[in-house]
Amino acid sequence: MNTKTTNLDPLDLYDVRSELTDDERMVQETVARFVDDAVIPLMREAFEQHTFPMELVSQVAELGLFGSSIDGYDCAGLNSVSYGLICQELERGDSGLRSFVSVQSSLVMFPIHAYGSDEQKDRWLPAMARGEAIGCFGLTEPHGGSDPGNMKTHAKRDGDDWIINGAKMWITNGSIADVAIIWAMTDEGVKGFLVEKDTPGYTTQEIENKFSLRASVTSSLFLDNVRVPDSAVLPGVTGLKGPLSCLTQARYGISWGVIGAAQACLKEVLAYTEDRVLFNRPISHTQTIQIRMAEMARRITSAQLLSLRLGRIKDAGKLSPSQVSLAKWNNCRAALDIARDARDILGGSGISAEYVPIRHMLNLESVITYEGTETVHQLVIGKELTGVNAFG
Repeated sequence: MNTKTTNLDPLDLYDVRSELTDDERMVQETVARFVDDAVIPLMREAFEQHTFPMELVSQVAELGLFGSSIDGYDCAGLNSVSYGLICQELERGDSGLRSFVSVQSSLVMFPIHAYGSDEQKDRWLPAMARGEAIGCFGLTEPHGGSDPGNMKTHAKRDGDDWIINGAKMWITNGSIADVAIIWAMTDEGVKGFLVEKDTPGYTTQEIENKFSLRASVTSSLFLDNVRVPDSAVLPGVTGLKGPLSCLTQARYGISWGVIGAAQACLKEVLAYTEDRVLFNRPISHTQTIQIRMAEMARRITSAQLLSLRLGRIKDAGKLSPSQVSLAKWNNCRAALDIARDARDILGGSGISAEYVPIRHMLNLESVITYEGTETVHQLVIGKELTGVNAFG
């Protein structure tokens, strides 16, 4: 048997990049350059100051990253693997920026494209693709988000209009959004409503003092007798299928995104442990540290292969939501564990903003929770295996 010694990429040990098409590699390289040149230099300060860098929105739009999987409407029409690579590179910069793009693309543009009227598509999709309009997705409520069937926000018909009352919480982009997709219970089932920011009775409040996703806007939404016309309803869907299908899209992107955060942490560890000398040798030369770094690389490699396979299944039109749950659960857990261990390996430096692990670790504490907690995804797989719904 012939074996060949090669210098493998420590962040891509199985050369997953070679499995990409030329177009997919071009997308990844383009976004990676953008992240290196424009995103990373901003994110430490944005995180410390608890602000979202709005100046990046137009640059993201110029690259065609909003609604990238949509054909037409000034969108790029890329495949699902390309969208995953976009998320991976953006989250290598910061989860806050990837969250912004995920919400705009998967939770707002996707349902408008999938379930909206022609008028809704023409009005909102091109503007969102160009970054001229920002959207948010109102599903989670103050009492919880894991049981959307227990939705308290409701809408009642009043002639040709609808009257919406309720509240939403932990909403990314809420206070800066031009339009919110509000999911509300009606006599006919759950429906989605496009509520514009200046609609009377609709108010937002930014959630302050977060220790996670600080470079992201998170808000509460309040609806007090908000009146919208029937033309504000997404006509193509009724029931929980609507919001849950959006969550499947977002969870797919997250499963890729967290790989970027994990890679950023491992890269930092590799550099730090080579420079850090303890007992007359770099700590990267010790068995303990090498084993921990090898574990990081193993889990990153597993996540890369899982997400690439998931993307190919999605592009083939054979995707099951349970498959997305498995990837979201596996990859978020791996990335969070990697970030925590990276912070620990860096010792006292691990709590300094000079190094990326603490920022990624804090962000990933949110990412593993939103779009379905780890327990929710475990129960999804449990149901898939047994046929028994153990929720509740």
